Amino acid sequence: MNEQTARREICEVGQLLYDRSYVVSSDGNVSVRLDDGRVVATPTMTCKGRMTEDSLAVTDIEGKPLSDRRASSELAMHLLIYGERPDVKAVCHAHPPHGTAFAVAGLAIDQPILSEVILTLGCVPLAGYGTPSTEELSNAMQPLIKHHNALLMANHGAVAYGADLWQAFDRLETLEHTAKIAILSRALGGSKNLPPDAIEKLINVREAAGYLGESARCQACGYLHETRLTCPTGDRPAVKNYSEVSSNGSGKISLSREELVELLTQAMNSK
Repeated sequence: MNEQTARREICEVGQLLYDRSYVVSSDGNVSVRLDDGRVVATPTMTCKGRMTEDSLAVTDIEGKPLSDRRASSELAMHLLIYGERPDVKAVCHAHPPHGTAFAVAGLAIDQPILSEVILTLGCVPLAGYGTPSTEELSNAMQPLIKHHNALLMANHGAVAYGADLWQAFDRLETLEHTAKIAILSRALGGSKNLPPDAIEKLINVREAAGYLGESARCQACGYLHETRLTCPTGDRPAVKNYSEVSSNGSGKISLSREELVELLTQAMNSK
């Protein structure tokens, strides 16, 4: 991608992030890796809904400034992803409300409840907490990046990445939509997971179609041949599963009628 196109698309995606309340104020950051290896990124302390193409920053792949605009302090997260994934050309980091609710609750989005999500995204693991803009966050994310196309960051937000900026944004949007459905289904009594044979078929379809490769098989969102797939990093068992969270130890969340009505109303009224 050339620089002019990257600048235009970053501003378009920034506007979408802001309009959909995935970010507020100066939250979030977006970047694109150009064909020549340079990185165009959102500037620090700037609302994503009020950026202009001239306001964007440019750095080299090590983060060294190549323009008079200063990139977000969280650019290190983007550079880590580019270093771990040569196939990735764009990164979107935001704080979408429902996805971030999972992150602050200490939960991954990893249940096999939607066939489309298994096909195109896979599970979204939870990286442990790390102070933003520091190596703590990078160290928590690093083991998961190669095997997933989106991550939650504990008590922070979400990040998604892809072969181009629109794919990165689409994955972030899918993450948020899935989190919203999961929360609503829990409020209605719980979701029904797809059976193992259905998941296996979906994995075969996605690999044949090129949506996700074999390296993403730890993203199976559940079970294959009745065996839970785990991340090769060995970190996955430590990640909590939202179906295991309970207010009463039974695996069920109890809500009063008033709480349920309020939760559903807030979800339906959110952007």
